[in-house]
Amino acid sequence: MDTRTTGHPPDGADGPDGAEDAAARAARRREQRGWYFYDFACSVYSTSVLTVFVGPYLTSVAKAAADPDGFVHPLGIPVRAGSVFPYAVSASLVLAVLLMPLAGAAADRSGRRKPLLALAAYVGAGATAGLFFLDGDRYLLGAGLLIVANAALAVSMALYNAYLPQIAAPHERDAVSSRGWAFGYTSGALVLVLDLVLYTGHESFGLSESEAVRICLASAGLWWGAFTVVPLRRLRDRRLPRTEGAEAAGSGWRQLRATLKDMRRHPLTLAFLLAYLLYNDGVQTVISQASVFGSEELGLDQTTLITAVLLVQVLAVAGALGMGRLARAYGAKRTILASLALWTAILAAGYFLPAGAPVWFYALAAAIGLVLGGSQALSRSLFSHLVPAGKEAEYFAAYEMSDRGVSWLGPLVFGLAYQLTGSYRDAIASLVVFFALGFVLLARVPVRRAVAAAGNPVPGRL
Repeated sequence: MDTRTTGHPPDGADGPDGAEDAAARAARRREQRGWYFYDFACSVYSTSVLTVFVGPYLTSVAKAAADPDGFVHPLGIPVRAGSVFPYAVSASLVLAVLLMPLAGAAADRSGRRKPLLALAAYVGAGATAGLFFLDGDRYLLGAGLLIVANAALAVSMALYNAYLPQIAAPHERDAVSSRGWAFGYTSGALVLVLDLVLYTGHESFGLSESEAVRICLASAGLWWGAFTVVPLRRLRDRRLPRTEGAEAAGSGWRQLRATLKDMRRHPLTLAFLLAYLLYNDGVQTVISQASVFGSEELGLDQTTLITAVLLVQVLAVAGALGMGRLARAYGAKRTILASLALWTAILAAGYFLPAGAPVWFYALAAAIGLVLGGSQALSRSLFSHLVPAGKEAEYFAAYEMSDRGVSWLGPLVFGLAYQLTGSYRDAIASLVVFFALGFVLLARVPVRRAVAAAGNPVPGRL
């Protein structure tokens, strides 16, 4: 099988069959190391910008622009100042859903994935760096830059994930994917420590609190752009034959329809995507709502919440690597199923967590960190086995859409549960349904048969 046309490395690519195989193996390792660095580059956006700083800061800017009733009026539409941030995130996800299939189709048709990855990465990094100018009452500027940065991140991750089946043999993918997540969590923790030093000691640096936050936001964009150079130098494009890559990228919508039609021919791959959609929505909602639960229900201060986020980042590195080793012994599917059982136990523990007890909140954060990285990394590597050869970017765009495109569902359930019960404990418990249904659906997917149906070699363990 010619890997230049399929995009997949041969199953025996790392076998000790002579000097040529040794050279190919060294080249593959070099690409893998470069690939890890995109996680290292962009994860600081997710951690420092989206999780910690931009939500509260954009809300404060919107409140400064609000009328006496607490409303701002973009395009003449009355919007509560406190809703600007979630609305901007939602708008970014809609934009991402529109762009990801087009980028994936263009990459697969042309065989030139790297220029598209560079474009998405630097648009996102530039928009993030531009958040330095978010000040005064410029909430529309902040919302616009957030929409662009968040959508660009989603597009770049779809393109980045599509490299996995090209740079790793089937039996390597669990470990390679786990190392990528570990690199991302490492950079997120490192930059968050630096940000916290600057933020908490801003007066000693001669900065106002606002200036410190803006520097933290902008520096995440600079970090993202700087370290993106590494994967762009080390990853390589696989050229497609002229007959497959000749059509213009403008046919992206036609390709999207063709991709959706093609995916119906792989119902087991679709079944995995549905399971992933459910349990990953639960994961993302726990992460995004944990700070609200901690502050509103448990009465914890901001320092405790930020430190807990840092703890999650640090332990997620160990979790991603540790679960990668478990997958080598027991298979990715069994390890993911075990992680979903642990997520359910975490939610149960959160329901009974005592208020005003930071130690127990830290213990919960530690548990989340240990299970978070592994469940995400192994889901990515398992899906890579289910993608038909030559359609990596298209299918990973669908994978990323299942992550981003319906990520409003978990928060909606969380919000409705709180609205009906008035209890954040009941709201956090309501998320169990995502993990339970995801567990049941994933358990029913015959992954070995799914890999074979996609036309890929079946690894020894899945």
